[in-house]
Amino acid sequence: MNSTVEVPRGLAGVVVTETQLGDVRGREGFYHYRQYSAVELAASRSFEDVWRLMFRGALPEDVTERAAFAAEVAPLRHLPAEVREALPALADATALSGPLAGLRTALSLLGASAGFRPVYDVDPERRAADALAACAAVPTLLTALHRLGQGLEPVDPRDDLPYAANYLYMLSGQVPEPAKARAVEQYLISTIDHGFNASTFTARVIASTGADVAACLTGAIGALSGPLHGGAPSRALDTLDAIGTADRIDPWIRERVLAGDRIMGFGHPVYRTEDPRSRMLRGIAREFGGPLVDFAVEVERQVEEILAELKPGRELHTNVEFYAGVVMELCGLPREMFTPTFCAARVVGWSANVLEQAADSKIIRPAARYSGPTPPEPVPAFG
Repeated sequence: MNSTVEVPRGLAGVVVTETQLGDVRGREGFYHYRQYSAVELAASRSFEDVWRLMFRGALPEDVTERAAFAAEVAPLRHLPAEVREALPALADATALSGPLAGLRTALSLLGASAGFRPVYDVDPERRAADALAACAAVPTLLTALHRLGQGLEPVDPRDDLPYAANYLYMLSGQVPEPAKARAVEQYLISTIDHGFNASTFTARVIASTGADVAACLTGAIGALSGPLHGGAPSRALDTLDAIGTADRIDPWIRERVLAGDRIMGFGHPVYRTEDPRSRMLRGIAREFGGPLVDFAVEVERQVEEILAELKPGRELHTNVEFYAGVVMELCGLPREMFTPTFCAARVVGWSANVLEQAADSKIIRPAARYSGPTPPEPVPAFG
């Protein structure tokens, strides 16, 4: 007889493993990477610093260690010839789906061409090397697929630019303004990891089977692509467009709240207070200023007031997607690249989780409760 344990739908709140990578404390509005506040890391460190922390357990202690890690990952941005040659056809095939769909195939091809082996069959050093290579290549793949989809030639990565600045450079062909590069870098750092969300859990489930790093990351990308997970930054900005002007905020929001519709960019399944990522990104947006920022702040204010009136006792604040969309718009990213940009950060968190899961060979194998017709029924005769 199988032993089963009853748990909430969606595994909400169920602890499935232990991790040293970080956690989300939703009631406090706090989350961390290892022992450090993620928001403080975004405010004071580079993307490469936090990448090193997630992979190797420690921040660089001085400029020498920082430079060494940056020099280690920069050459990995360049794609193998067989992958580069396949990208035009892949961009054509995913023209209606976009770069994130193309990335699933491109990353599988990268893993196959680089000889990624099942994590079960290789030592920790080889697993880490495969994960490092995959993370470094993702921005190159995403930007190349996007540019090809726009009828433009891909832009080769530059080893002398940091991760975020190089990403923007490969996207536009122009070295970005320092303020915009730093704003995007802070966004990327803030979204590297965030507890056992759907895509991270997917990556770990696949890693528990012993599959290779590319397989784990491809599954995670599939989970991220869903609009209830990573697909919301552009949709939150679409909400601002739909409202249009300040005088339409109140009637537009009231209509949707009373209809029970979801307002994209508001609410989070974990936080019961303000999302710390939203607070940080609101501050970054205000540094840029302008009509879009002023309008977003006013929408946020009125939405919270209307919800307090119509749904008393129910706290609902902006989540990371609301101001992420504003910041990326101000930094010149096209909306179809908002979720891929999220992916360019989260791939580091996924990979760190894959490496941690690979150290434990126990396969993740939950159970389900059957709810169909009572078996066994006789198989009906045919004809």
